[in-house]
Amino acid sequence: MRSFPGPALEIVDRMQRAAAADPARAIAFQGSPGANSHRAATEACPDLAPLPCFSFEDALEAVKDGRAGAAIIPIENSQHGRVADIHFLLPESGLHIVGEYFMPIHHALMALGSGPFEAAYSHPQALGQSRRYLRERGIVPLSHADTAGAAAYVAERGDPSVAAIAPALAAELYGLTIIDQNVEDSPDNMTRFVILAKQALAPTALAGEPVMTTFIFEVKNIPAALYKALGGFATNGVNMTKLESYQQGTSFAATTFFADIIGAPGDPAVDRALEECAFHSKELRLLGSYRQGRARG
Repeated sequence: MRSFPGPALEIVDRMQRAAAADPARAIAFQGSPGANSHRAATEACPDLAPLPCFSFEDALEAVKDGRAGAAIIPIENSQHGRVADIHFLLPESGLHIVGEYFMPIHHALMALGSGPFEAAYSHPQALGQSRRYLRERGIVPLSHADTAGAAAYVAERGDPSVAAIAPALAAELYGLTIIDQNVEDSPDNMTRFVILAKQALAPTALAGEPVMTTFIFEVKNIPAALYKALGGFATNGVNMTKLESYQQGTSFAATTFFADIIGAPGDPAVDRALEECAFHSKELRLLGSYRQGRARG
């Protein structure tokens, strides 16, 4: 907890005590109170107690250790792409995706002074989403662990020449003045979050609803392996809505793919497609099946 900026510690301590009173009804998130993940936790799971964690690893560990019943983690942004390291952390966590939540993202520039500002602190994702705004004003972007933590850090520094880019709630929590609203470069800025838990959802709980399935696979290192692995989804009419590659290890010879499809195991078409993909892969691992947060297609 001591990694949080000073102004956030009292709020963090209060929220952690509330979560510890009933860990099964706690939902862990990465960042200081007031971060976008905090907002996502309260909107997606209003009946659960938000548990702030300093890093993504800490949030996942809270579920694994039983300090929280679930975690909510951002995995991709419509403007700035996937959240760094998430594709490595999710498979390694051993947790299952049990839900998704799409949240519009709006950033505010906040500070103790009124400007001009030499620099602005925020999470790399928020800095990337506000790149044009910062460049036009000659403000140097400086990375911080999370958006609200950056606001708390600016308040702690007491330097009127630096600002933070964070949700408007952070200004209220840490005594900053909002200089400018909606500083994100795109008005339709959207982040997709996934909700993770120890236990996967039972197929019967998803029957009759629009469902997504997320999985990873590593194809065999032979010609046309990816083409063959994906062919089963086309021939069985299974819609793949996401396919991303990332490197495992240092050899650059083993590529792992992160994929989303519409449907779930138990559907004969999905079963056939996954079976064919597995046949042409060295490994295929399901990360979870869950209700769609929004319609695809």
